[in-house]
Amino acid sequence: MSSTSERMASRGESLPVRVVIPARYGSTRLPGKPLVDLAGKPMIVRVYERVQAALPASTVMVATDDDRIRAVLTSYAIPCTMTDPAHASGTDRTAEVARRERWGDDDIVLNVQGDEPLVPSALLQAFAGYCGLAAGLAMATIVTPIVERDLVNDVNIVKVVTDQNERALFFSRAPIPLTRDGNRQPSAEDTGPEVFLRHIGIYAYRNAVLQQLTGSAPCDMERREQLEQLRALWLGIPILAMRWSGSVPAGVDTPEDVARVSTLFNQRDR
Repeated sequence: MSSTSERMASRGESLPVRVVIPARYGSTRLPGKPLVDLAGKPMIVRVYERVQAALPASTVMVATDDDRIRAVLTSYAIPCTMTDPAHASGTDRTAEVARRERWGDDDIVLNVQGDEPLVPSALLQAFAGYCGLAAGLAMATIVTPIVERDLVNDVNIVKVVTDQNERALFFSRAPIPLTRDGNRQPSAEDTGPEVFLRHIGIYAYRNAVLQQLTGSAPCDMERREQLEQLRALWLGIPILAMRWSGSVPAGVDTPEDVARVSTLFNQRDR
C-alpha cells in the first residue's frame, strides 16, 4: 500500500469509498432481472436507493450493458454508465468504471450486486467503514456463520475458511473444512454449525488491485469452482473477511424470489 494511504489509516482517516452496482440485462433464470418490478419500482432502482441511503457520503454508480436499463435509471435521475457488453463479470464492469472515472489507485471500490434489494444498511455501513480504515487492504469481502446445517452441502452456498487474522484461505462450493471422521465426538473446540462460514458476495478492492485482478486471466481452480475470487488467491492477493453476525436476506434469482421480495416491500411501504 502507498505511504499516503498508510499514513491516512494510521491517523484513523478513512480512504475514499466508491460504490459500483453492476447491472446486466441478460439472466438465464430471470431475463431482464434488473428491471423486474418489486412493488412498484424496478429492482435496480431499489438496490441503488438502498445503497445510497446507507452510504450517503460515497459515490454510488450503476454500471450497465443495456440501453433499456440506462433509460430507466435516467428517468429516476440515478447515475449510471454504459460498459462493455462483452464483460464476463460484474467485477470487470466495476473495473471499467473505475478506469473511466479516473479513481485513485488507493481508492476503495465496493462492488454491490444489483440483485440484492434487501441488503442490510447496517451491513453496508459496517463494511465500508471496515474497508476505509483497514491499513494495507488489497481486497475484502464478508462472511457469516452458517446456522442451517442443510446449507453446508448446498453447492449454491459458497463456503470459506480463514486464517487467524481473518484472511481468506480458500472458497469452495463444497463443505470446507471437511471433517474427515464424520462420526467423531464433538470436542471442546467445536463451535457447532458456526465452524462453517458462508461467503456473502459483496467485495471491496483497492483500485490498483482491482485493475490487476481484472487484467489477469482466469485460473484453473476458478474455472472448476466457478468462483472468480479464487483468481485473487491464486495471484497471491490477500482477501480480508469481515465477519457479520446478523442475517443477510437472499437475493433475487427466480420468479419466486420476486414474489417474496415484493411482498416484503409492500408490507414495509404500507
